[in-house]
Amino acid sequence: MKQTFKRYAPYIKEYKAQYYLIFIGILLTVTATVATAWIMKPLMDNMFINKEESMLLYIPLLLIGIYLLKAVGRYIQSIFMGYIGQHVITRFRAMLLEKILYFDMEFLYLNRSGELISRLTNDLNRIQYFVSNLLPELFRESITVIALIGFVIYLNPELAFYALVVVPLVFYPIIMIAKKLKKYSHRSQAKNADVVVRLTEVFNNSEIIKANATEAYEMERFEKENWKFFKINMKAIYVGQLISPIMELIGAVGMAAVIYMGGKDVYDGSMSVGEFSAFLAAIGQAFQPIRRIGSIYSKIQDAIAASERIFDILDRDNNLIDGTRVLTEPIKEIALKEVDLFYGDKKVLEEVSLSVKEGQNIALVGDSGGGKSSLVNLLIRFYDASRGVVTINGQDIKEYTQQSLREQIAIVSQRVYIFQDTLAANVAYGHAIDEERVIDALKHADAYDFVMNLPEGIETVMEEFGANLSGGQRQRIAIARAIYKNASLLILDEATSALDNESEKRIQEALSEYTKDKITITIAHRLSTIEHADEILVFQAGKIVNRGTHEELLESSKVYQRLSGELAG
Repeated sequence: MKQTFKRYAPYIKEYKAQYYLIFIGILLTVTATVATAWIMKPLMDNMFINKEESMLLYIPLLLIGIYLLKAVGRYIQSIFMGYIGQHVITRFRAMLLEKILYFDMEFLYLNRSGELISRLTNDLNRIQYFVSNLLPELFRESITVIALIGFVIYLNPELAFYALVVVPLVFYPIIMIAKKLKKYSHRSQAKNADVVVRLTEVFNNSEIIKANATEAYEMERFEKENWKFFKINMKAIYVGQLISPIMELIGAVGMAAVIYMGGKDVYDGSMSVGEFSAFLAAIGQAFQPIRRIGSIYSKIQDAIAASERIFDILDRDNNLIDGTRVLTEPIKEIALKEVDLFYGDKKVLEEVSLSVKEGQNIALVGDSGGGKSSLVNLLIRFYDASRGVVTINGQDIKEYTQQSLREQIAIVSQRVYIFQDTLAANVAYGHAIDEERVIDALKHADAYDFVMNLPEGIETVMEEFGANLSGGQRQRIAIARAIYKNASLLILDEATSALDNESEKRIQEALSEYTKDKITITIAHRLSTIEHADEILVFQAGKIVNRGTHEELLESSKVYQRLSGELAG
């Protein structure tokens, strides 16, 4: 717990003014709480026993004043605790998302989206509760306990000893229970992530679930995770709820001792009824915050577990170290020299060498898993070469900043990403919207006609995953996005797979003019997309086994002959 407090210290320091006001609120509340016990003495001695008539007015007015003070203190605390909590979680959510966004693709591939979403939502909510509620409450209740203990010692030191001797016994079970709760909190948060993963998959794959009539199957899979989550949470509840009855029992022992010893003092005349009533009220009120401290301590374990999961990401280093050189010129030359690439223990590229210059169009063909997409991943710098070197314009690709490198690359993949925004914003994605350029890009992508028939034209808002477009239309929007970017390296990863032959031919004609001064790399799914490539690279098991033009490979490569037959089919 000490380590967690240290991690939050730099952030908490930024809220000194708010915590100062919270402290004032706490002092008002604690003062009112002690006054509530103190008022019992004049209430019993002066009002009821001595029957002083003035007390009939003063006591009620004092009581109203005390609770007004308490209400003001509570309100000040609530306002500024809420501010700190909301502000902290907003900052942490942004920090965490920024960290995740800039992580290398290996991290994003290995960590499930549902797991990351759970950390951005569920874990952060627990941190918010910790910073805005638990910390101030722990501070308030601690001060309240100290103030009330001081008051009872002032009233009767000997009797205070008998009453408070049981207090140290309270903390041992709390510490033991807290250790178990932290373990269950870790498991609960991990299982919550599993539930979110299942929900994410269900919502993202609703079409295939419906098409295969697998609703019952998906419900069964979800129910397993859901009920595992329930069981873990119930274990935490079974353990956590032990704190309250244990502390009630210990508190009852303390109160019993007070009543016995205090009653003897009242009988002996060494203590007035009012003093004993005030003492009893103070002790009763002291045990309430002690019990709440126990409850807060157990809840803090949950927040600590969430904090550890959050800081695990914030403290993690990126496997890809960003370069310092800004790529300001267009990409005019790409070279790979004896490059190997491993995904974990699996070698996916072996001794790959190639060179491509401005204006050239090269095509990559090969069986699935042959290494085509892995080569593209190196150029986009999703991964770094395990051996060998990749150069851009004669410089090692690692020397460039990833931002400036990717600004020069446009990629159209078989899997099209459409965002819930206007069609124009999807085409201009990440750049300022220029309507003339958007329309020009749509025309080059053979998308202008269907876009103009949409309800709001280029201002039509796309549904989730572009559900209000057909597969071919989505692919044309992706091509238009690449054209709008006007990058010097264009990567077409089966970019026209969802288009009919006629549409593909029109787009190819437009792209051939557009890419004259650019480098184009095409991963082929049809023979028509690679026949006119300047060079075709044939991949097998991560190696380039043949290279040449379409005609040359038909003459010399049996692998290409087989692949071209499949592509033509």
